[in-house]
Amino acid sequence: MSCAAVWVPSPCSPSPVPPRHRRGRWRRGSASSSSSSAFRACAGGDASGDGGGGGRPARMVLHDSLEGAGVSTEHARAAREGFAKQVGRLTRLDAETSIAISRGADLARAALCVAAEDDSLVSHSSVPLPVEAFVSRLDDLSTGFLADGYLPPAGAPPQVFLDHLDRYLYVHKGFRRKNGSSDGRAIYLHSVLTCRLGTALMLSLIYSEILKMLRLYGLLEFNVEIFFPHDLNSLPRGYDKHKSKLGDEPHIMTSKSLLVEILKTLKNTFWPFQSNQSGSFFLNAVSANQHGPGNVGDNQTMPHGNISTIEMAAAKAAQHRLMRGVWTNVRFGDMRRALAACERLILLNHDPRELRDYAALLYHCGYYEDCLQYLASYQTAVHWNNPLEIMEDEAVNTLRARVSLILAEDGWSSRRSPATSYWTKNSEPW
Repeated sequence: MSCAAVWVPSPCSPSPVPPRHRRGRWRRGSASSSSSSAFRACAGGDASGDGGGGGRPARMVLHDSLEGAGVSTEHARAAREGFAKQVGRLTRLDAETSIAISRGADLARAALCVAAEDDSLVSHSSVPLPVEAFVSRLDDLSTGFLADGYLPPAGAPPQVFLDHLDRYLYVHKGFRRKNGSSDGRAIYLHSVLTCRLGTALMLSLIYSEILKMLRLYGLLEFNVEIFFPHDLNSLPRGYDKHKSKLGDEPHIMTSKSLLVEILKTLKNTFWPFQSNQSGSFFLNAVSANQHGPGNVGDNQTMPHGNISTIEMAAAKAAQHRLMRGVWTNVRFGDMRRALAACERLILLNHDPRELRDYAALLYHCGYYEDCLQYLASYQTAVHWNNPLEIMEDEAVNTLRARVSLILAEDGWSSRRSPATSYWTKNSEPW
């Protein structure tokens, strides 16, 4: 079977962003137009563009489906374009560069574009999230290290310099770490800058932005690395790179891995099928398919497995509030933001399993032809040996067979608009 192609912006065309000045000080460069060239990546194929296979490029359906349901996506599309431009600046070399150096893509702007898109998807606001205002706030946070008198004397040892920086960020400014993702605001940069409470990923990003500003001003006279903690309590901290140890490598976050982890956190947080304890969100989604395709609301009206009817009612009520931009318990997920996270992960060309997970969500939205195409792309790219992965692959075969049967039914037409039906049926909790 030929491989379905997925079009994503090219990460092979670097377009450095020159510093800009505003009122005599450095300002983060605005997102310029990225290269118009695109490469075809078949289920995580080589970035050179030789992904192999043929067929028409697979599309990303979220914005079009919402437009079809009468939901404006103007601001969401603009934010997605801003994110894609930053991904386009992420060359292979830059992608593997530590965030302490942060070359190529503007990671903070990319994270703010993610926040802006998700805010637009759930807030129903006619005003977009002010990305530039939060860029300025981040710049002010960085220059505050100097203005508030935390810059150590010239010639101070690296550890003294970094101790001052830690004290400025975590004591003077009061940034704290939020464990888990029960509060979705802790995984969006604009909220973290406002509330000063965020995940280790967000705090690492802010730390790297301050280092970037200090390096630009010529105040960082030694090589710094950022230690990313994998426990539940520690804070990201800088250390002298010359004192690095062999065991530090797992704690070094690269530019691409930071974006990937941010998006995977969003996907896992808002994944609509989390109640079953199968160890795989994808298997949870496929299991939900057994109760009927195309409508999460219909699937959740009957108790199954360990899920009670009350829990299903609570799930739909939570979904109702989330779709209207009301912050609530995210345990029961949000289809819009889960789809958005999947689409952005595909743009990063990171892991073919993202194609599979996206296909599972498309199935529930009734986009069967697109679902089948993404499943075919995924299966062309992977071969698993792990027992859980083998189980997931069997579930992919089951899902493909089910979708093929749906498409073969008399009267089915690609001209139907299943996504419109999905958003309409799931607009009310009861």
